[in-house]
Order: sequence, then structure tokens, then C-alpha cells
Amino acid sequence: MKRRLAREYALQMLFQRDFIESEKELAAFWEGKDVDPEVREFANRIALGTSKHLNEIDEAIKASAEHWVLERMAAVDRNILRAGAYELLYGDDIPRAVAINEAIEIAKKFSSSESASFINGILDRIAKAKKGPG
Repeated sequence: MKRRLAREYALQMLFQRDFIESEKELAAFWEGKDVDPEVREFANRIALGTSKHLNEIDEAIKASAEHWVLERMAAVDRNILRAGAYELLYGDDIPRAVAINEAIEIAKKFSSSESASFINGILDRIAKAKKGPG
């Protein structure tokens, strides 16, 4: 399965959710797309899981993003962070390094190299906070 592609679709769904906020509209995301069922399933898992835990994820991002207001972050960066944080906090089958690296690579593709560094720092703090001291 192409998980990077699934993550990219999840980002697009989350980005769309920022502006639409309707599960019905999210379902329409897949209309007209010829996508491998495993890719679709993994993308839905990330997008819907992120939406389900959005408050907790946003709080984790806010706690790790010193001097940044979540609502003022670029929408693409905010949603890459949300998807990455979802994988770190709730995706126990995804190694932390993989979740962070995937978010960085997606940021390089959809945002900027500066965003990649920014996302790396925040997700690293979230991962360390989940892991706990020591």
C-alpha cells in the first residue's frame, strides 16, 4: 500500500474540513477518484481519526508550539501537524520516526522547507511528551 499517498489524501480531506466542516462533504471527497481501497481506508482512518480527536490533538499542538497560535498557522501546516499528531498520539502501529518523517516529506511537497522544520520541531515535542520523561 502507498501510505504516503494515503497521508496526502488525508491532508487534503483535513484541509477541506477546515472550510466545510461537514461529514457529508468529506464523503464527497472520494467521488471521481480511482484510488486503491487500502489507500482510501488508511486516508479515511487518519482524516476521520484526526477529526474525532481534534480537540485533544489541537491542545497537544498548542502545548508544543511555543509562541504560535494554532488558528494563525498556515492551513496546510496546521493540518499536516494535526495528521502527524494523530499518528503519534493514536496510531500505535506507526513508529514515531515514520510519522514525523512522513509529515516532513508531505510539508516539503505541499508547503515549504521552512514549514518542514517547523513541523518537525512541533511533532518531535509531541512525541517526547507522549513518551514521558526519561
